[in-house]
Amino acid sequence: MNLEGIYQAAERLSEVAMKTPLLKNKNLSERFEANIFLKREDLQVVRSYKIRGAYNKMASMGAEALSKGVVCASAGNHAQGVAYACQQMGVKGHIFMPSTTPAQKVKQVKMFGKEWVEIVLSGDTFDDSYHAALQFSKENGKVFVHPFDDELVIQGQGTVGLEIFKELDIKVDYLIFAIGGGGLASGVSTVFKALSPSTKLIGVEPQGSPTLKTAIEKGEVCTLEQIDKFVDGAAVMRAGELTFQIVKENLDDILLVPEGKVCSTILQLYNEEAIVVEPAGALSVSALDFLKEDIKGKNVVCIIGGGNNDITRTEEIKERSLIYEGLKHYFIVKFPQRSGALNEFLSQVLGPTVDIVFFEYSKKTAREKGPALIGVEISSREEFEPMIARMREHKVQFTYINDKPDLFEFLI
Repeated sequence: MNLEGIYQAAERLSEVAMKTPLLKNKNLSERFEANIFLKREDLQVVRSYKIRGAYNKMASMGAEALSKGVVCASAGNHAQGVAYACQQMGVKGHIFMPSTTPAQKVKQVKMFGKEWVEIVLSGDTFDDSYHAALQFSKENGKVFVHPFDDELVIQGQGTVGLEIFKELDIKVDYLIFAIGGGGLASGVSTVFKALSPSTKLIGVEPQGSPTLKTAIEKGEVCTLEQIDKFVDGAAVMRAGELTFQIVKENLDDILLVPEGKVCSTILQLYNEEAIVVEPAGALSVSALDFLKEDIKGKNVVCIIGGGNNDITRTEEIKERSLIYEGLKHYFIVKFPQRSGALNEFLSQVLGPTVDIVFFEYSKKTAREKGPALIGVEISSREEFEPMIARMREHKVQFTYINDKPDLFEFLI
């Protein structure tokens, strides 16, 4: 990857992309006994860094190519970046999105692109819309603006790293960033490998979508058969060929962070810092807990990649966080079909400190025992084992379903 190309991208972006703040965070610095800085790409004009790569790609195209228009496929930030670039440059854009994309995201893309973009809802998944977009671009002679596997897109994303390097007058010991397809990781790692080779470069993927980590372990790009799409901005089934080569050479490590931990970080950043981040935007900060011994006394920069969080996901975020933190548990309990059985369970087994937050029961008069689905919240992780001990002591027949994914997803 050419560092000169990243400098050129910075010039192209100077009047379009915002030079986002790089701020030391007091709470995180105290918690981890380190100097923690946040690069706030969530404050970018389209609320993510994606405008950098999209605009740099399009600004590098000739007038003839631009006159034919561009095409992209995305259900999130890349779509918004391309849409805004189209509006700024007066270029017609066709943006393919899955038919399952929430209306709020479709509206945002239209808001950023105005009359310059046409949204095409195609297929049920990103892969469906991606292939449809590729086919459309070939048939109509339009340039496809790839979300990550393109040198000019990578150079645009690399300007994030250039800004960090120029602004901090101290050595960066650790630079931590999210990985989806690898565009941001490739760009910023190219900058720091050239200008600050002693900086530890740490990529972070969702545990349910270990795309580049798997590729590196296997020595080649591969398609994952199944992924958890919750961290939608970083959940891809296949990395790019170009990004794979760059990441493989540049990064010191790739960490996998559980989706539940990401949810806890989203809530923490909102409650403590009034920072609204999307799941992918929280990955870098989520990784700090897994590096806490290594980063003590160090200068650490976390890139907050985006803040396009859908408010309708708040309840799911809270639920995933509570389960990850060991504070919310679900059971199937078989109660004796006699009066007073439930009261005994509440008073003698659960006790006054355990809060029932879910209860579903239907009396079956022809049976000796009736099953109930029960969800409880506890105030600390340490309360769980004593609660289980009380259930066994009182010979409660129960099935714990938190650790049974198929059953859990079916019932909850």
